[in-house]
This record gives sequence, structure tokens and C-alpha cells, in this order.
Amino acid sequence: MMTRTRIRRGIQLLWLIAPLLACNAGAPESAATAENSRSTETPPQAAAAVSDDRPVIIFIGTSLTAGLGVDPSEAYPALIQEKIDSAGLGFRVVNAGVSGETSAGALRRVDWLFSQTTPAVVVVETGANDGLRGQSPDSLRSNLEAIIRATEQLEPRPRIFIAAMEALPNLGREYGQAFRSVFPDVAARFGATLIPFFLDGVAGVDSLNQADGIHPNPQGARRAAENVWKVLGPELGG
Repeated sequence: MMTRTRIRRGIQLLWLIAPLLACNAGAPESAATAENSRSTETPPQAAAAVSDDRPVIIFIGTSLTAGLGVDPSEAYPALIQEKIDSAGLGFRVVNAGVSGETSAGALRRVDWLFSQTTPAVVVVETGANDGLRGQSPDSLRSNLEAIIRATEQLEPRPRIFIAAMEALPNLGREYGQAFRSVFPDVAARFGATLIPFFLDGVAGVDSLNQADGIHPNPQGARRAAENVWKVLGPELGG
């Protein structure tokens, strides 16, 4: 018989992946995705930052990072910026999240992102859509490693954070274990810092999600930001 803890964890994992299925099914993975993100998201940020010479923290991620369904100012990377400012730390956050993106899509656009700015810190949140589609954990591992290698080529080398993800329970225990192991293994291999499941305490909580029951609302995003800050903040000196 499943314990309540296991049942709750299963609900949390389903909650994490469901929004990606509901809102991003069929999302393009080709170079057009990167082109669209460049034209609609990144240029305004870049334009606004022309005179801002603070070191950059870039969040590379999926809809969980992009803040699907909330105002950009309410997405968790923007809330991290608030915490940085409150702590008097001299960093500027860039939200490079793209809804529906797999690890392969993130890899395709990472060189372009780094051509726009040389970050001091890189936070990589990817893999949720890989798991949603049942893609090979080995492919995810390869893509994530390639993203980290690209980051390591930058001078000076940025500090790297990897956000762990989980696969759907119905994909089976073997797949789930293989998928789960990718993130700590890659973090350890490359000396990156692992961020545990950052929707802990948000997933499955009605009051912290939007009307669809699957996307964090502004309050949920604040809880997610707290979870990220627990790991990121001390590394930044906060």
C-alpha cells in the first residue's frame, strides 16, 4: 500500500509536468523557437540593460522559469532580482525562459544567449519537457552536459547552478530513477551547484496555483523564489 508521502509526491510530480503538457503540447523545437524568443523576449531586456554594467545572472529554462500565466514581474527570476536588490548585491537577473522547450532546444540557443552577454552566474532549469515526452535520460544528460561545457568556455567562467527535475511516475520506476540521477550526476561532474525541486510546497497546493490548478500564481511564484534563494542567495553573498 502506498504511504501518504508517496501519494503526495506523485501528485506533486504530476503537477509539475501537467502544465507543460496542457500549454506547450506541440510547441516548436526548431530554430524558429529560438528565433521567436530572441525577437519577443530577449531584445527588450537587452535594450533596457544597455547602461547597466552589473554582473548578469541568466536563468535558462522552460515555462517554469518564463513565468507562464503571470506578469513577468511576478515570475520567480524577477522575484530573485528583488531579493538581490534588497540584500544590496550587485547582480542583474535576465530571464531566458522559453515555454515548451526541451533540453535540446536550450542547447540550440545557448551560444546565441552567451553572444548577447557574458554572465557571472548561469542557472539551468531544463528537462521537464524531456520527461513529459518520455525522451531518453541519456539524451537529456548529453544535452545538459553540452550546455554546461558551453558555459565553461566563457571567460571568466560563470558559477553554474542546475535545477533538478522529476519524471512522471507513470513512466515507470526505472525511467524515473534514470531521469532523476541526471541532475546530481552532471552537477557533481562539472562542479555545479544543485538546486532541489524548487516547487516544493507549491505543487498540489490550490491556494498557490492559478485557476487551472497547475501553474503557480504570484503567491506560488514567491514560494518558489524562496526555495531557489535558499541555494542561490548564500552563493551570491546574500
